[in-house]
Amino acid sequence: MRPHGVGNSSFWNGKVSVMEENKKKLAFNIVSSNVNHKGFGAGSIDLSNVSSVIIDGGKAYLDMGALHAKSQVEKGIKFSVNKEDVPSGRRCWIVWVAVERTEAGGSYAGVTACEMLVDTEARRGWKILADHVNKMDYAMKRRFVLDGLDETEKAALRQCLMEHNAEWWERSDEVLKTALS
Repeated sequence: MRPHGVGNSSFWNGKVSVMEENKKKLAFNIVSSNVNHKGFGAGSIDLSNVSSVIIDGGKAYLDMGALHAKSQVEKGIKFSVNKEDVPSGRRCWIVWVAVERTEAGGSYAGVTACEMLVDTEARRGWKILADHVNKMDYAMKRRFVLDGLDETEKAALRQCLMEHNAEWWERSDEVLKTALS
């Protein structure tokens, strides 16, 4: 029996439609560094050690959807590069966190913050995509860029990182601890 909506039996192989199989082959992959990639997707980057934290209203929480611009605060929002388009927007941050794993254990090796404005009622927002991409790259390159965070936001991020993994926090660079103190 075919699932609902599969009308042409030539596309149905009994388990997964051929069209669905083709979609899976072309899906975006976050590649791991332990695989030797050649050909299609050779220019891919390894995002397996990058996470995203959202700071919104003085609270910080993990939201992996930000890696694809689909975090809870971004969903349903039409973004503009003009700050003037969002006069009533609240300030939110996407914080890129790169984790480094060594024999001694993991640590927060790179942390960068990107500002955005979100007006949920108007479904409008402001962010500079190039800034978000560059800051993610900086985090992956083990940099700490936390300019613009106020004291409440710094405290929320510090608490989030410490609660997520206190051992990683302890092994992290003093630059990060000083920046968030």
